[in-house]
Amino acid sequence: MKNRRSFVHLSVGAREQLAGYLFVAPLMIGLIILTLLPVLGSMLLSFTDWNFITGLDAIQFAGIDNFVRLFQDEVFLDSLINNLIFIVTVPVTMILALLLAILIDKHVYFKDGFKVIYFLPYLSSIVAVAMVWQVLFHPSHGPVNQFLMAIGIDNPPKWLADPDFALPSLMMIQVWILLGYNIIIYIAALQSIPKDLYEAADIDGANYWVKFRHITIPSISPTTFFLLVTGIIGSFKVFDLIQVLTQGGPANSTTVIVYQLYDTAFNQLQTGYASAMALILFLICLLITVGQWMAQKKWVNY
Repeated sequence: MKNRRSFVHLSVGAREQLAGYLFVAPLMIGLIILTLLPVLGSMLLSFTDWNFITGLDAIQFAGIDNFVRLFQDEVFLDSLINNLIFIVTVPVTMILALLLAILIDKHVYFKDGFKVIYFLPYLSSIVAVAMVWQVLFHPSHGPVNQFLMAIGIDNPPKWLADPDFALPSLMMIQVWILLGYNIIIYIAALQSIPKDLYEAADIDGANYWVKFRHITIPSISPTTFFLLVTGIIGSFKVFDLIQVLTQGGPANSTTVIVYQLYDTAFNQLQTGYASAMALILFLICLLITVGQWMAQKKWVNY
């Protein structure tokens, strides 16, 4: 009798396990076919000299020649430096988002309306957003330069057309786009902080800064860590904004690794060389993420 009951119990457990695998299977199959296999294929191609329009028969093993060439390529090195500069958008966005989230959560009426207003750029098409900013930053007829000339600045920057200002201009646009997403996440984190902590701090006579430093910041540290990791990875993947607005120019001042990879693979048709760029980009993101995971033990409170 006991053996029969255990058999029935195991059968039910096995059926539940099978049902779980069936539910997960479509996602896993898509992940393997659309993500894992292309990643592995790109890793293999990074050690070859191949043009994808010539067919698989033309693949030639090149060893580490692509990687040696990469670190002698001034355009690639410039794109890497631009990517590292672009990371500045992540902490700037997070700081502004936290300040605005606190204001909206504590001191603003019609909170939902403000959430929608700030979140709209994130929801909007990147192409539409880029076209709007292209008009705003027009060197001679754009509203931004018209305003600067009206207040007495005779030679305002040319923004997207100026090698010195093109990358900072893109960074400002990126901050504007991502600000709403970060605000929403931070507001959710702020609302999850127990009110008892603030009440106890008020009883002890703590001022606003003390409560912010010792209650708010530690309580939202997991959210900050999440936004930091995803933001830095996202900054290395920026492409659409550059493709629409600058195409890497002027004078490669806005070229980043992903755009250089795209141009190398699909315009110059150097598939193996572009795959080497993709592998380097993957390793950079991996190292930064691992470093963040190791460092988060010292400042993230769960």
